[in-house]
Amino acid sequence: METKVYGKPMYVAGRWVEKEAVIEVKNPQDGSFIAHVPAATENDVLMTIKEAESGAKTAASMPVHVRMAVLQKAADYIEKHRDTFATTIALEGSKTIREANGEVTRCIQTLRLSAEEARRIKGETIPFDQTESGENRIGYYTKFPIGLIAAITPFNDPLNLVAHKVGPAIASGNAIIVKPATATPLSALLLAEAFDNAGLPPKVLSVITGNGRIIGDLLVSHPAIRMVSFTGGLETGEEIAKKAGLKKLSMELGSNSPVIVMKDADMNEAVECTVAGAFSAAGQNCLGVQRIYIEQEVFEQFTTQFVQRTRQYNVGDKLSASTDMGPLISEKEAIRVESWVQEAVLEGAELLVGGVRTGAFYSPTVLVNVPLHCTIAQQEIFGPVVLLYPVNRLEMAIELANNVNYGLQAGIFTANIENAFKAIQGLEVGGILINDSSDFRIDGMPFGGVKGSGLGREGVKFAIEEMTETKVVSFKLGNLKG
Repeated sequence: METKVYGKPMYVAGRWVEKEAVIEVKNPQDGSFIAHVPAATENDVLMTIKEAESGAKTAASMPVHVRMAVLQKAADYIEKHRDTFATTIALEGSKTIREANGEVTRCIQTLRLSAEEARRIKGETIPFDQTESGENRIGYYTKFPIGLIAAITPFNDPLNLVAHKVGPAIASGNAIIVKPATATPLSALLLAEAFDNAGLPPKVLSVITGNGRIIGDLLVSHPAIRMVSFTGGLETGEEIAKKAGLKKLSMELGSNSPVIVMKDADMNEAVECTVAGAFSAAGQNCLGVQRIYIEQEVFEQFTTQFVQRTRQYNVGDKLSASTDMGPLISEKEAIRVESWVQEAVLEGAELLVGGVRTGAFYSPTVLVNVPLHCTIAQQEIFGPVVLLYPVNRLEMAIELANNVNYGLQAGIFTANIENAFKAIQGLEVGGILINDSSDFRIDGMPFGGVKGSGLGREGVKFAIEEMTETKVVSFKLGNLKG
């Protein structure tokens, strides 16, 4: 499909700003140019922060009903222009048009949920007379906006993961500056367009584009920024934590998600769910199924069915409704995945299907007998590769599942409730799905992990908690005892 090359300005403090220096946005499927966006400088960042400091005061003074109305109108705008949003996601990123449409739907839901949660930001009274010194005092605590938030977002969900930061920020009365992934800035700019049309006051939201090393570091370290909300890799997250200083951090840093399949599981359901969980978005999903531990008695059956279903996966043009999986975000990433698979094979792993790279495309790949020390067994693959392991008992599966420096989400397929609760208690993760893939998520649940998978929780209500501070109010009264 031929795509038009055009320029898209960045959104700074309510103004659309163009720059002479630009960054090209390319379609990873064929390397074709889609658009160019401004390459912001450090001075642009400083100016944006200064404007946003004023925007934080504006945001904090917005009545709740106004915040709610703006969020609903932005959602309405996206609903009206759904096709544009979905096509943009599919063109600039790795998602198929079906996956992109799903992301647009979730974005709309995220904004509407943010509007609803805005009315629920509240405190409660405190019984000060629970101590002798508190007698003749009454009071309460309330929540207030943290101020100015910097959001750094990834390429794999270029619209909804931006909405997951912008929606709660606006709902809770904060200003926010978004630095979208360099590879996929267009979806974030479309979201800014939705808020611009919804009547969001100037300076409350900015979407600034450019090289992360130039503008990201300054955003993270600037003292006016009171919170950094980051979604991305562990190594980058650790760098941000070192540079941020004394400010709030919310970090979703990826995973190496395990799924356990017991012999009493519904095998057809387990196969269908885990194949989709492993290969959706070309495996570029922090929740994607990466390791599957199968009880020994059904290992051969599960493996045969899993490979058969994997072979049926349709890889091709992202804009075709019949395509199940498109390319990775770049050929460089596909080469990295290819090298990790090759390393595992050289170490003794067996390739059952896949392992073929064509440019940025990498075929859905299944490995067995992967040594535990291999890179692909320990790190986040972020590609369409899954590892299958036989286990003799549930305790062994739990031990192996925990044997990585990640703990975002996990899944277990079983008909035995005791097995389910053993997994719930034993797995070191932020979320566990019973009879479901590790990649299931709704936008209203607390989302985040333990160990190297991050800090804090996203999900609209829980992001709002991160984006607000608590203030205690106490009234000292006269003697009330007659």
